[in-house]
Amino acid sequence: MSDFEEFEKQLNENRQERERERNKRKSRSGSADRGEKHGGWSKERRSREQKSRDGRSLSHDRKKHSRSPRRTRRKKTCKYWDVPPPGFEHITPMQYKAMQAAGQIPAIALLATSTAAGVAAAPAPAPLVGSQMTRQARRLYVGNIPFGVTEESMAEFFNAQMRLAGLSQAPSNPVLAVQINQDKNFAFLEFRSVDETTQAMAFDGIIFQGQSLKIRRPHDYRPLPGISEQPAFHVPGVVSTVVPDSPHKLFIGGLPNYLNDDQVKELLTSFGPLKAFNLVKDSATSLSKGYAFCEYVDISATDQAVAGLNGMQLGDKKLIVQRASVGAKNTNPTSVVETPVMLQVPGLQRLQNSGVPTEVLCLLNMVMAEELVDDEDYEEILEDIQDECCKYGSVRSIEIPRPVDGVEVPGCGKIFVEFVSVADCQKAMQALTGRKFANRVVVTKYYDPNLYHRHEF
Repeated sequence: MSDFEEFEKQLNENRQERERERNKRKSRSGSADRGEKHGGWSKERRSREQKSRDGRSLSHDRKKHSRSPRRTRRKKTCKYWDVPPPGFEHITPMQYKAMQAAGQIPAIALLATSTAAGVAAAPAPAPLVGSQMTRQARRLYVGNIPFGVTEESMAEFFNAQMRLAGLSQAPSNPVLAVQINQDKNFAFLEFRSVDETTQAMAFDGIIFQGQSLKIRRPHDYRPLPGISEQPAFHVPGVVSTVVPDSPHKLFIGGLPNYLNDDQVKELLTSFGPLKAFNLVKDSATSLSKGYAFCEYVDISATDQAVAGLNGMQLGDKKLIVQRASVGAKNTNPTSVVETPVMLQVPGLQRLQNSGVPTEVLCLLNMVMAEELVDDEDYEEILEDIQDECCKYGSVRSIEIPRPVDGVEVPGCGKIFVEFVSVADCQKAMQALTGRKFANRVVVTKYYDPNLYHRHEF
């Protein structure tokens, strides 16, 4: 028997059942009328009060027994109206239809059949949470996992992080399963819902047992229509390893190949915390290719980083820092170098002319403002810098602007060293650039002597 014939048979059975209920109701109503009539001609007359009481009781019984089963079924049906199938709670009806059209959900009309309790049930099981239909959209690849990590510890870590960040959408654990490949140092996480899977991508770059995890979509992932592929939440302190195309994405070129991820990040974070960072490396040798991409948490730091770092001398190279062209994947890095962005940012634009050697050297990324508050610490830093710079030539003066409460001090966090000659300044730049001071990579730049003498830092 086909689905249509079964459905038509059920309609006929329902119609016959309603007809029988209607006949029963009519016969019950007729017997009640006759009982009232006989009671009125009885030899022992009832009092008016007793008649009224009996009438109310009879009316109550009639209402109780004559309730329509059709109305009852309609009430129960309303309970299930617009309730999404299990596993598709976060998908709108339009998205569900789009998924059907894309072939991601079988386009089969599931005809309802009645059960003994009268509740509608589908003849075929609906897709449950964790079903094969949405499995490819509920899995994440996790690379660079710690050696010897267990599936239980990884599931426990991600479940705890999801709850801590407020991304778990139900009381139970969002991670259903973990599969680890110890030989190739990666794992797969399976989540209970598509939305939680997308939000979990915000943990890309999170530190787990000393390792920075690399979180990606698996190769068999197919985007679901109408659902965002990027997380809407940024986890504080986590620097993603994927820098998506946006107006605030920065290109950093001209990096010396010996600088590693942490050293380049140290240089960039002097302008603010990073949201995402990627140092591009050779896949065969894992060595830096000399350029990177980043995005700041505070977008206002983007222009400051461009103005402060673009054209800066770093070792034997000059940095090229500018906004990346959105979607321009085939852009030639050489053409990018030829057209550096020159932005006028107050307090930083005077650092742009670093190409012309002067007798004043500006040192960046060496000290923080809070390290200059204490007098003893300040004197120690000043003496240390003077001793080192004197190795490369005669030092005439040193200026280190210090912080003042309630006042914005220009140049605070920078160090200015004036040499007797330009040649001495050039020697110091070549020797100090790329070295470490207080575990930070030293960045150098020539500075205008006239601005230096006017204390315009």
